[in-house]
Amino acid sequence: MAIKVQTAHETVYVDRFTNGILSPNGPMLGPVRDGGHIVANTAPGCWGPMITPAIRGGHEVTQPVAVEGAEVGDAIVLRIKDIVVTSIATASGNDLPMTGRFLGDPFVAGQCPECGTLWPETRIEGIGQTAVRCANCGADATPFTFTNGYTIAFDENHSVGLTLNQAAAESIAHDAARYAALPERSIQNPILTFAPHDLVGVVARMRPFMGQLGTTPAIDMPDSHNAGDFGAFLIGAPHEYGLSAEQLEHRTDGHLDVDAVRAGAILVCPVKAPGGGVYMGDMHALQGDGEIAGHTCDVSGVVTLQVHVIKGLNLDGPVLFPVREDLPYLAQPLTAVERERAEAVARRWGVPELEESAPVSIIGTGPDLNSATDNGLRRAADLFEMTVPEVKNRATITGAIEIGRHPGVVQVTFRAPLDRLERRGLLPLVRDQYGAD
Repeated sequence: MAIKVQTAHETVYVDRFTNGILSPNGPMLGPVRDGGHIVANTAPGCWGPMITPAIRGGHEVTQPVAVEGAEVGDAIVLRIKDIVVTSIATASGNDLPMTGRFLGDPFVAGQCPECGTLWPETRIEGIGQTAVRCANCGADATPFTFTNGYTIAFDENHSVGLTLNQAAAESIAHDAARYAALPERSIQNPILTFAPHDLVGVVARMRPFMGQLGTTPAIDMPDSHNAGDFGAFLIGAPHEYGLSAEQLEHRTDGHLDVDAVRAGAILVCPVKAPGGGVYMGDMHALQGDGEIAGHTCDVSGVVTLQVHVIKGLNLDGPVLFPVREDLPYLAQPLTAVERERAEAVARRWGVPELEESAPVSIIGTGPDLNSATDNGLRRAADLFEMTVPEVKNRATITGAIEIGRHPGVVQVTFRAPLDRLERRGLLPLVRDQYGAD
């Protein structure tokens, strides 16, 4: 009997979502060919899924896409070609977990406080923070409410947002799915239904990026917990997705919330499941470093990626090549004038040549910022065959440690030697991104 060979696609269009659990054994779309494209209509990531206890991962991310030729130990390069916000408005704010409405973790194991149903189906009744009701018994079943929240509407060009008053927020709440531009297959309760309005008249600049972008972990894992900080809550958890500390090492850190993961950036992700399983979601319209409120402006949108496979790179976590303007000042490529001045210093002191280098940003995650920094430093040292003290020095004088998400996602950014980048197959990406020789 002839064996059917699955043909890789030039472009894979994605409009389907997981139930919040990423699994190496779950179905994958594609495969997309090496060098092909993925186009996805993503749903809001945080607040909508957080008030939809039937979604088991805290987010609602796209069904993963397999990449042709991607095997465990390889890496997948994601060139972010475009990110387009489609939501007209969204709502967000600081959260308050509701005692008695979850089993151990309100993001992962929502539970009805009256009938006890785990991951209950819900329906919307009216608007406001009591609108999410258990479909089985009718009880108020949202696992979260706001301590301080806002509704924000965007201009037609999606360049700025404005926080709205009560009347405007409640008007939008009655047609929440339309204003959120929820994709047809999304099952989340739109957070605009809650009509929060604690901040009024605040203007915010928009600069969209992907809060979730990466590859499938080597073990079943809730999507919002595919990172070292949120993932720490899975260790010894009482629900069925609890893990050991050793099992958490199988994460791929796809939940970055790093605002530099935006159009024009290049993200290199580890392959820890056959085919890689590229997924995305949690598009943010804007965010300050640290996302200190815990959440930001989650929106629907359309994302276009181009994918490439690097064989045998054996990454532990993501590597990012930000757009030039997002680089820390000290990590910027040297200008011609700076190089000329440095060469003059070298001649004066008998240094035979300048080191050739280019910027790179290593993602580190952990339960807190100190452990996330240690994780990023170790990953950088392993990647470039350096010691951790050397990486510390380089990040101090040619880069920076930046906070992606508080409490535990950082970027370790520095200028790495070109020969080390070439040795790991990353030099072509550097040349594309920064024009390094």
